[in-house]
Amino acid sequence: MASSSPKTPHIVCVPAPAQGHINPMFKLAKLFHSRGFYITFVHSEFSYQRLLQASALDHLKGLNNFRFETIPDGLPPENKRGVSDVPELCKSMRNTCADPFRSLILKLNSSSDVPPVTCIVADVAMDFTLQVSEELGPPVVLFFTLSGCGVLGYMHYGELLERGYFPLREESFLSNGYLDTEIDWIPAMKGIRLKDLPSFLRTTDPDDIMFNCKIIEVNSAFKAKGVILNTFDDLEQEVLDAIKSKIPQLYTIGPLSMLCDHMLQPDSKLCEASLWEEDTSCLEWLQEKDPKSVLYVNIGSLATMTSQQLGEFAWGLANSMCPFLWVIRPDILDRASGIVSEDYKKEIGGRGLLVSWCQQEKVLKHPSIGGFLTHCGWNSTLESLCEGVPMICWPFFAEQQTNCFYICNKWGIGMEIDFDVKRVEIGMMVKELMKGEKGLEMRNKVEDLMSKAIKATTPGGSSHTNFEMLMEDVAKW
Repeated sequence: MASSSPKTPHIVCVPAPAQGHINPMFKLAKLFHSRGFYITFVHSEFSYQRLLQASALDHLKGLNNFRFETIPDGLPPENKRGVSDVPELCKSMRNTCADPFRSLILKLNSSSDVPPVTCIVADVAMDFTLQVSEELGPPVVLFFTLSGCGVLGYMHYGELLERGYFPLREESFLSNGYLDTEIDWIPAMKGIRLKDLPSFLRTTDPDDIMFNCKIIEVNSAFKAKGVILNTFDDLEQEVLDAIKSKIPQLYTIGPLSMLCDHMLQPDSKLCEASLWEEDTSCLEWLQEKDPKSVLYVNIGSLATMTSQQLGEFAWGLANSMCPFLWVIRPDILDRASGIVSEDYKKEIGGRGLLVSWCQQEKVLKHPSIGGFLTHCGWNSTLESLCEGVPMICWPFFAEQQTNCFYICNKWGIGMEIDFDVKRVEIGMMVKELMKGEKGLEMRNKVEDLMSKAIKATTPGGSSHTNFEMLMEDVAKW
């Protein structure tokens, strides 16, 4: 176990307070910790309380050289921090988090129990860390937990504003075909349309919080000591070259889950920490199914749907006659309503299993999984790719639309469902994915990308080499 002597490098990790941001930051922290770095992992107070309630941190008790600290996010405890609260949360953190974070760094640096802070690794959404860095000294490396194509999309938000694409002149532009306009001036994004770019541009409000936050975040990346991306060169080379032309100090070290598999001991105490209570019985249920026969359905930790959309999904899955495992969060509907009826549960019998949350990486690794119906969040996309599982795509917001464009049109490993989902379309698409020729073609392509990801994360591969370089740079800063 690493010593906490004054010479031990000490990294403060600051994820954005959402499951899809905490997970990759935690993986990165585990990798640094395995190489002798002292880690302080900074949660928001709200997220930390949720983790404690879910007993997600019990396994870390007594672990040396890995500690947790918290800072407030500025919102009241009664705010649920759901998807509709994301703009308010982003604004609140930018306005309130610098002072408590400054106090935390000063406390750590004055403590005799921990080594001085040598570097801050922060989610790009937590760019208040740059202000504290300028005042107190530890350099900041910013971590984009999204895809390279998503980052490149955000990097062109400023130009969308200058060229008059943003804000939309009328709400009607969302439905009159305007979003199908092809954008032919973004390097490395040939064929992309407005509808495929990160979705925060879809507003008539020039002061939209999320659109302007993304411009601020991109500008922050130019000020950081370096930028980390959870992707690999063979997957997004053209996109990454375009990003490097603006941000040369770029470390592509993904897929992080696969890098952890190759670099960490199997018995590591640092297990993933979920904000949701996980159902493990589904793994036993999967044991009874044939190889590659089950469709896994999960639209992530934030996305919601209407009761009508949920009904279309439900009966589309049932009518496909394919076995499926469906994660339905208690808050998946955009307003209070019943989730699924007892009659529906009887209809799907032993063919379908509904759970409220699960250990997704373990599910996707299971040999019975043959397809993934996903919201195209970047963690889910990479986890599916790492296991050679083709996708059905129903992107919800942010850069998920951009990920979907690359999954379906550039990499050929998925099919997109219309957002106004219909059960007939769902049923046909599930059958094609699980049993059709197109499904087989996509499976072959994703298995090829899986092989390239394995190569990237093993010694001598691009991501493995880039992580070694990142470690050396952080240790000497």
